[in-house]
Amino acid sequence: MPKMKTRKAAAKRYRVSANGKVRFKKQGLRHILTKKSRSRKRNLKKPCFMHEAEAKKVETMMPYAFK
Repeated sequence: MPKMKTRKAAAKRYRVSANGKVRFKKQGLRHILTKKSRSRKRNLKKPCFMHEAEAKKVETMMPYAFK
């Protein structure tokens, strides 16, 4: 059986933690930062974990990331 391919766009956006949770970076911290408050920008820096239903979609795109 041939190897399954990884979706490279998903591999660049998501990381899988040791517990098997999918981590991603929040949007909105690239440009137009002057109108955003300090606390909002600080909260956008924190990594966010994906819900289980969405993580299953990532698992099909990245078959070798999950153990």
